[in-house]
Amino acid sequence: MLKLINKLLLVRKNIHFLALLGNGMMSVFGMVTLAILYRKLPVVEMGVYIFFMAILGLIDVLRAGFLTIAIVKFYSGTGLEREREVAGSAWVIAIVITALSVIVNIPTYFIAGYVTDQGLVLFLKYFSLVSVITLPHFMANCIVQAEKGFGKLIWFKIMTQGSFALMIFLLAIFDRITLTSVLLAYAMSNLLTSVIVMFLKWTMIFSMKYAERETIKELFHFGKYSMGTNIGSNLFNVTNTFAINFFIGPAALAIFNLGNKFMQVIEIPMLSFASTATPIMAMHYNRGEHEEMMYQLKKVIGMMTVVLLPFTILTLFFAEPLIALLGGSANAHNEAPNLFRMFMVFGLLYPADRFFALALDVIHQPKINFYKIIVMLIVYVAAIVIGVWIHRSIYSIAIAGIFPTIVAIIITYKPLNKYYKFSFWKMYEIGYKEVIIFMKQLNIQFLKS
Repeated sequence: MLKLINKLLLVRKNIHFLALLGNGMMSVFGMVTLAILYRKLPVVEMGVYIFFMAILGLIDVLRAGFLTIAIVKFYSGTGLEREREVAGSAWVIAIVITALSVIVNIPTYFIAGYVTDQGLVLFLKYFSLVSVITLPHFMANCIVQAEKGFGKLIWFKIMTQGSFALMIFLLAIFDRITLTSVLLAYAMSNLLTSVIVMFLKWTMIFSMKYAERETIKELFHFGKYSMGTNIGSNLFNVTNTFAINFFIGPAALAIFNLGNKFMQVIEIPMLSFASTATPIMAMHYNRGEHEEMMYQLKKVIGMMTVVLLPFTILTLFFAEPLIALLGGSANAHNEAPNLFRMFMVFGLLYPADRFFALALDVIHQPKINFYKIIVMLIVYVAAIVIGVWIHRSIYSIAIAGIFPTIVAIIITYKPLNKYYKFSFWKMYEIGYKEVIIFMKQLNIQFLKS
């Protein structure tokens, strides 16, 4: 028994496990929150909330795109002096971006009076307020990730998503859930997290005095491409959000979001392994270990796809009860279950898309990712227009999403194959073998205990 406990403690310290646990907890909190909101908010108000959060995410991605990967890349594994310099320089860029959002928000606040769409009104009035509130915990999150402090990242999830879920739960108990109260709870949970991380000194805000002009330029020039890539990626969500909201209606947007929500089954492990695999690939690249770097890439893509396959098959049979669990029984009989099935099948290509893009960043080719996103957006918009023209429904918009993914894989495969020649289908063979090896090792460990 003691041996088993020791093994579990070792697993608990594994960075892959910690990253997966943190994102898993975030997903659980998010699912609980959405389950309450879908049952308590009218479907139109739920659509307004989803629309507001989607376009708010687009603005936040400007800051995240500039700084998240840049901080991890230039901060990780360096000495104290370089860490202070990178953190301080990143703070300067973050404050400038946030200040610009405040300046832009002044005229948009008054423009909001002439807009009729409720979700757009909320965004035009309050987007800079959210940017200011979230700045400290955003910077702390980047720095903790660069330090591989995945245990601290779990506390981030509890403080932000956990406190928001608790507030929504209390509002539901006292029957006080409205669109306004939900948005206030969102703002308060983010403000609480920012205050706590400032108190814990996780933000390194005082490192601004170590900022250097050259380091700011270095972060800026790297970040301008990764920002473009992030904004472009986020535009996919915003594009379908706008298309559904304005062509079909907010109620359809709520159904589409419900069908898409269980895609976190794919997103959670991808986010977790992206945060741990990126520094590993970067380490191999910086040491000139090209074969090792590419094997890491192939292994992650292959293993994730192999593991996702049985989950995808199960969703084909059990989509209705899963949708009912999250959105209520009424939503089990609309388009949401079929959308869920479609998204899960499409999702088998997502690991290759995501990790090919990360690998290009590691080998200093962020420009290719940027141009790739532009091509993907053109393909996506064209697919949506053609799909809606043929048949105006949320199915048409959902099907349109697979075309840019295929285009992205084709575009990114060529430069990676030029960097180090490898077979696309070989990735899945490697992934299958690695999953078998992992399962055997796990079985041996626990049999010995």
